[in-house]
Amino acid sequence: MKRAVTRVQKTIKAISILSISIVVISLISCNGGGDTADGYGNFEATETTVSAEANGKIQFLNIEEGNLLQNNEVVGVIDTIQLSLKRNQLKATKNTIFSKSRNVLSQREILQEELKVAQNDKERIESLIKENAATQKQLDDIQGKVRILQQQIKSVETQNAPIINEVKGIEVQIEQIEDQIAKSIVKSPLDGTVLVKYAEPGEVAVFGKPLFKMANLDEMELRVYISETQLSNIKIGQPVTVKIDDVDSMKSYEGRVSWISASAEFTPKIIQTKEERVNLVYAVKIKVNNDGSLKIGMPAEMWIED
Repeated sequence: MKRAVTRVQKTIKAISILSISIVVISLISCNGGGDTADGYGNFEATETTVSAEANGKIQFLNIEEGNLLQNNEVVGVIDTIQLSLKRNQLKATKNTIFSKSRNVLSQREILQEELKVAQNDKERIESLIKENAATQKQLDDIQGKVRILQQQIKSVETQNAPIINEVKGIEVQIEQIEDQIAKSIVKSPLDGTVLVKYAEPGEVAVFGKPLFKMANLDEMELRVYISETQLSNIKIGQPVTVKIDDVDSMKSYEGRVSWISASAEFTPKIIQTKEERVNLVYAVKIKVNNDGSLKIGMPAEMWIED
């Protein structure tokens, strides 16, 4: 009976030693065999918040979260009635001022015609004087008339100058109103996907109020952190492999290093253990073409190709 118990105890001890050996071998193979990733991080995208550039009620905002938008696509309109009325008023004022200018200009045209006739008479009298067929007094009279007409034309043009300046001021105001009307039309600033919708039709928008947020998700950026010893193994433009969790294994993507931080920083709290967080690391961005599976905030691994 004692021999049987001894055999059982030896067997249990052997199994325990074997189990511990397997665990140790596994840990050694994982940590020292090159089977771990060179960097860990999360996917990011450049997010753009589209805000109202005019004040008024939102007439319509034809977007929903997840919609794909094209650059310059019209997605909404803010009420422009008051701006249109103001523009019509300025145009009417401009026409009234123009009528004053037309009266002044018509006077100038009459004086210019009289000046043309007087100059012709002056030339005729100068020719007659050469033939002794006209007197000096006649020449002096016509020259005096020419000078008077020239002064009158200058006087009329001086009267028209402030009218023209007033018209230009009205035109600038009209351009400002038209610019405000154009900014009342909400457009997509880029090709991308609507991430968040902040406003609804019927709400009153004020300048700077966020309407929606969007981002181009066709190309994502993976931000990972590497140690100082890894810097020599990576450079901008270098191809790397990016892996994400799949159903049964890891799904791989081709990536390209687009940016490497010039200064070190403490490891973010979301990365690694408390002890490792005190280490200084360098941030690296990797551009990856999105096949639709990559999402903002999704964790991923970076593997540097040998």
